Amino acid sequence: MNRSGEQDPGATRERVALVRWISRMGAASDQAVARRERITLASARARLTGAQRAGWLARRRPLYGQPSLYSATAAGINAAGESGLGRCRVSAANAAHLIACSNVAAELETRFRDYVVRSERELRRAEQELGVPLASARIGRPDAERSWHRPDLVLWPRAPRAGLPVAVEVELTVKAPARLVEICRGWARARCVAGVLYLVSPAVERPLRRASERARSGQKVVVVPLSALAPTRDADRAHCSRASQRAAHSPCSIVD
Repeated sequence: MNRSGEQDPGATRERVALVRWISRMGAASDQAVARRERITLASARARLTGAQRAGWLARRRPLYGQPSLYSATAAGINAAGESGLGRCRVSAANAAHLIACSNVAAELETRFRDYVVRSERELRRAEQELGVPLASARIGRPDAERSWHRPDLVLWPRAPRAGLPVAVEVELTVKAPARLVEICRGWARARCVAGVLYLVSPAVERPLRRASERARSGQKVVVVPLSALAPTRDADRAHCSRASQRAAHSPCSIVD
């Protein structure tokens, strides 16, 4: 606030932009905000606290020892102009995945400036509005009722006619083998994406690679350790950057 009691326009625009991004992601940690904005953790927390005091963000910390998650309130979603997304429910069941996805989204944004990072929430809204799959995989047997599987994130080329989007999956826990094969097979058949980049925890890597082989997904499914996105590990950063760039341009050319 300035002396006249009016809010600083610059601060307001900054807050709206912050809440808009969090609305789209569903929820985000202070670490993700700091990484995305290239600011200190203290500065990120100050911005988040300001938006929380304004009634635009809600803060929850359902997992002990893990960062807090900030999600947009109804007032925040309205202020950000993101109607149609709805509020994100943060719980102990989904907190770890939300933290990981917000961190991955922030890191991908800083690395790949020629691409826009979209969330599953944004993809769902767009596909529902247009009535066509934009970056989703159809799963299930051809002779049975099938459903659409949406990725956690999407790398979307900024330039027109720059190629298809790349789906990004963040996997922390192991799914049933049959389910993994079904999803990998769906991605292998998907014509609306150039490929899918899986960022996985150590427990998921081997089962997912086996599922990809069983699904005969070839090099359209790329598996990279989630730790490769850690900013403090230069070697892994280089590996993930190369893998992600190849996936974005030609997933079939990737060799792990």
